[in-house]
Amino acid sequence: MQLLKMEKVKDGRYLKNYELTYLNKAGREKKFEIVSHSEIPGPEALGQHISGVSIVAYHGDKMLLLREFRMGVNRFIYNLCAGMINQGESLEECIQRELYEETGLQVKKILAILPPSYAAVALSDVKTQVAFVEAEGVFEDHTSDNEQITARFYDREEVRELLETEEFSSRAQVAAYFFCKKD
Repeated sequence: MQLLKMEKVKDGRYLKNYELTYLNKAGREKKFEIVSHSEIPGPEALGQHISGVSIVAYHGDKMLLLREFRMGVNRFIYNLCAGMINQGESLEECIQRELYEETGLQVKKILAILPPSYAAVALSDVKTQVAFVEAEGVFEDHTSDNEQITARFYDREEVRELLETEEFSSRAQVAAYFFCKKD
């Protein structure tokens, strides 16, 4: 596979659309569309920018899950607390801000931060990190009018039931599955 050309085809408010032209293994041109949160100055910059974080939060023996309406699928799903890193913000500041904005909770302790990974390689160059934290505080709604989120801590049995009956984002589903395997 050889990238021949990259062209920005749309500059949206939050996403930029690019068309990539590849020479496939059969020697034919293949057009591929991607979206990015950031401006990509050239092919060498594809997938280099870390743009956000997903937060796996615990309080004692319970896991935080968000039940949120996602416009892209027009339904409620279970998800992790997550968000984009603001200009000039450290990853740790982003973790604290996003947890507070989406739940009202505070970070008691950052347990681990995984190396960057790609969020949706089939359609985007978006690279994020996953943070594991202990959270504390009281749930409060600090979300914008464009977000509908209900945050709650769930024990392992409740998470097992949700995995069988509800729809999840991929990362939340994996985190929830392994949370249940701890017993």
